[in-house]
Amino acid sequence: MAKRPKLTDLMPEAGRDLLSSGGKEFVERIGVEAVRQVVHAVLCGENLRDSTESLTRRRLALSNGALLLLFLQGCRDVENFVQTLPRLAEEEFQKTKKQEDRWILQWILGLTNKAVQNVLRDDPENLAKYRSEYEQTLNGTIQSCNDLFGTLSGNLEVSTNLKANMDWRFIIQLLVAVGAQTLTLRGSDKSIYGKLFERLILGCLLHALDFKFVDPDTNTDFNKVFWLSSRGERRESDATAIYELGKGVRFDIGFIGRGNPEITLDKVSRFEREMEYGRSKHYMATFIIVDRVGPGSRIINLAEQIDGSVIQMSMTFWPQDVARKLEEKLGMRHELANMPISQIYAYLKTKVQGAPIEGFI
Repeated sequence: MAKRPKLTDLMPEAGRDLLSSGGKEFVERIGVEAVRQVVHAVLCGENLRDSTESLTRRRLALSNGALLLLFLQGCRDVENFVQTLPRLAEEEFQKTKKQEDRWILQWILGLTNKAVQNVLRDDPENLAKYRSEYEQTLNGTIQSCNDLFGTLSGNLEVSTNLKANMDWRFIIQLLVAVGAQTLTLRGSDKSIYGKLFERLILGCLLHALDFKFVDPDTNTDFNKVFWLSSRGERRESDATAIYELGKGVRFDIGFIGRGNPEITLDKVSRFEREMEYGRSKHYMATFIIVDRVGPGSRIINLAEQIDGSVIQMSMTFWPQDVARKLEEKLGMRHELANMPISQIYAYLKTKVQGAPIEGFI
């Protein structure tokens, strides 16, 4: 008798590849040029979520298709696949530690990572109880669908010679898995985009302002250099730029809307005004870059009290505001500060095209 295949092995490889959650894998998947387009759009004032939504929808659509193929392959290769699916998923979940495999098995049981934490309380012993209750709910729902909507029957077939009979049990379990998958991947994309594009947008912004990207551990230059994600004595900054010996700026960026003023408030008091670097002490201004600040907010005034500045990415061509604040705080002159609006789009596009994206990642 042939050995039963693992449920997670039934997922097509092209679908499993979509589950990789690192920034590097994401860039490899969509291409560096697509990433440059998103960064340029954000530098021109577009919302990051708007710019990446099409990427998320594409990932979801392909992942949904891969999940359907898992069900079709299971019906071909596993006896009583649909009837035994919850039990098989529970058994495999108890044995695997690999994130991608756990995701697939969670989805089959209608779970996300957050549900595992909150419903199961991260206790594997609670999974058997959950699965039993899930099957009871599933059976009751199938009966209700038959009573309310009538009997469902039909078959699905793809050109790769995979086919399966479809009924309420098949379709409900598939839709439950798709729903959990959607929640997981949207949350995953939000995390990926936030962490990745924070670095890329800051890197391309400072590159556009003619700062040079360096390694802080080996750098000996104090003339218009920057690095990303440094950790100081108190809190982490997303980027640090040194304009000249004794003068610099710490940057903190977050895609935070006007509904989160307390987070922005925390950012304005995060950093000290001086930093030791390269045997020298530098006066450090603080720039907080957020999506937008709500009307009537005190954040901007509070930031100014600690010699900080708040920049809103919702403003068209907001990098010009950064250039002007660098002139005000550090005396730095740059052509972008007084560039006509009609020229900024093309200027930023050229600079983003030449930025070392792979280095920022």
